[in-house]
Amino acid sequence: MSNAPRFEVVLGLHVADDESYTRYRAGMTPILHEYGGDFRFDFRIEEVLRSETPEPINRLFVIGFPSRDSADRFFADPAYVAVRSEFFEPAVRSITPIAEYERHAAS
Repeated sequence: MSNAPRFEVVLGLHVADDESYTRYRAGMTPILHEYGGDFRFDFRIEEVLRSETPEPINRLFVIGFPSRDSADRFFADPAYVAVRSEFFEPAVRSITPIAEYERHAAS
């Protein structure tokens, strides 16, 4: 495993349509991998005990990339934008950004 730092983002979502969201994930994952991205963690949330935002959260994940530039290029990729428009936008009611950081692998 590489010791190079990775850029990671923690996001909470309110997914209202699981079927469309599943199609989104299936369509975007190959594009994500082209940019060296992956999901480190992915959770379905049953109960939120504390939140700084009024929007509900029922999905939480950590997505990582080799760099912030890789993440920016992924999110701007026309193929990703098309998948997001078709499946993500109808499925997700709100997005709650939680954190962005550079993670250094343990030695």
